[in-house]
Amino acid sequence: MAAPDYHFTTHWRVKGHIEDVARLIQHPLDLPFWWPAVYLDVQKEEQHGQSRYHLYTKGWLPYTIRWSFVRTLEDFPHRFHIRASGDLEGEGKWELRQSGEMVEVRYDWQIQANKPLFRYFSFLLKPLFSFNHHWAMRKGEESIQLELQRLRQGWSRAEAPLPPLATFPHRHFYRRRRQKLLQQG
Repeated sequence: MAAPDYHFTTHWRVKGHIEDVARLIQHPLDLPFWWPAVYLDVQKEEQHGQSRYHLYTKGWLPYTIRWSFVRTLEDFPHRFHIRASGDLEGEGKWELRQSGEMVEVRYDWQIQANKPLFRYFSFLLKPLFSFNHHWAMRKGEESIQLELQRLRQGWSRAEAPLPPLATFPHRHFYRRRRQKLLQQG
């Protein structure tokens, strides 16, 4: 891989058990339910005995990203790594550590941007794209806290408070997607 266009390190500190946090992060098909501000759709495909996940995502800015990933390392519940391809290409490394009643989560994301919008306007818009990533990760931290609360309280998904939603115009499609997700179980 060429040198990354973007390198982000995110730290979350969430109340819970490391196994619960790891399970949430490691189940991509559930991301649209508990992190809908970013994950609009996730599909799974089996290729050569390996699971490949296809994602349709967005952030605060009004563009979407289509990318896929495969897991390259799993050490449940402490760490796992992914290799991304598509509009974003590179590596993501999740590391989790229990610290009392809190879980320390670190995500290291080194990517090359392949989407033409990123590729051609990066020199001008890199700070804005960086803001967009950090916004998405803040929504993830907020959303995982709510999902962990839902699990602790024993609430069904239908009873749980809504997590932060995607920005316009995608937030208007969430209720329909949520209904579909609730029907899937």
